[in-house]
Amino acid sequence: MADATPLYDTYARAPLRFERGEGVWLIAEDGTRYLDFAAGVAVNSLGHAHPHLVSALKEQADKVWHLSNLYEVPGQESLSRRLTEATFADKVFFTNSGAEALECAIKTARRYHFAKGQPEKFHIITFEGAFHGRTLATIAAGGQEKYLEGFGPKAPGFYQVPFGDMGALKTAISEETAAILIEPIQGEGGIRTVPNEFLQELRALCDEYGLLLVLDEVQSGVGRTGKLFAHEWSGISPDIMAVAKGIGGGFPLGACLATAEAASGMVTGTHGSTYGGNPLAMAVGNAVLDVILADGFLQHVRDVSLVFRQGLASLADRFPDVIEEIRGEGLMLGIKAKVPSADLLKAIRAERLLAVPAGENVIRLLPPLVTSAEEAREGLARLERAAEQLTVERRQASA
Repeated sequence: MADATPLYDTYARAPLRFERGEGVWLIAEDGTRYLDFAAGVAVNSLGHAHPHLVSALKEQADKVWHLSNLYEVPGQESLSRRLTEATFADKVFFTNSGAEALECAIKTARRYHFAKGQPEKFHIITFEGAFHGRTLATIAAGGQEKYLEGFGPKAPGFYQVPFGDMGALKTAISEETAAILIEPIQGEGGIRTVPNEFLQELRALCDEYGLLLVLDEVQSGVGRTGKLFAHEWSGISPDIMAVAKGIGGGFPLGACLATAEAASGMVTGTHGSTYGGNPLAMAVGNAVLDVILADGFLQHVRDVSLVFRQGLASLADRFPDVIEEIRGEGLMLGIKAKVPSADLLKAIRAERLLAVPAGENVIRLLPPLVTSAEEAREGLARLERAAEQLTVERRQASA
């Protein structure tokens, strides 16, 4: 009997089909409008069909789509310069995805020590609950059994320690340790924020032991927390950072950023990408930064975040049988549920609101950064109705 679909059966897709988007809204084929607080899992940073992004993509599409890195690509020069001017970094390598950005970050860290005459230093310490991608190296970095199962031996060189356990981290450091890799906020892991003090300790520890600090800001970066990158709240700088999702505003784009010292081992021929840094992606990436870096934009993110945090705190107080805890920073928010998170997600979707599941029984709210205070309040009203419905159902079930 033939399969119902020729697609791989690797996704449990919701039975929703969208034909167009407008700002923070998605419109289904039947015309139903959904408030999109999933944003393609934090990808659609400027919402749907943002006129500046659409214009940049159309303009570039009329010129040239692809060149490869056999030639100079002017868009790469401009976007890399803007990224380095706005961050700790001196060097940028462009990719097509977050997983590729992490692969580049891992290779950069290992190659650095190799070039220094220490090839034995290739181990990277990561944290339980992390998610760094779906390639063989990045699932090994994440270390979660559900992603590793069935894909053969775990790629060597990765060692996980408990989240937030500085003692275990210090014990794990050896002569083979090259770097520490961490997400400032674990996304898939349940919107678990790393305290600023812990990141500061990590920076000091890396300096003490000659290790590289690698940050995964694929989900938390590009304005998502109200700063350009989440680590800025702690006042520290990494040596290497992986970026993706929001930097392309919906177009596949990632980047690995590094200091000149950290990238010193990545010489000609050590890494490459056919599509990475293509003219279409560069045009959109530059257009995203036009908006994100404009005066007042990040303040807008912080202001709207405050509306969300106050509203979510009120909902948590009023519906303690449904909501256990509110997590996150900026517009990277999590609702840890008392009920099964799948039930909460179903109730939210019934109110024509889209969100994203995560670990630890958490539902993520990742609204576009252009969300207005009015749209935030509309989303909160829909969340309230979902929580009310679940409360009624629980009371009926226990009666």
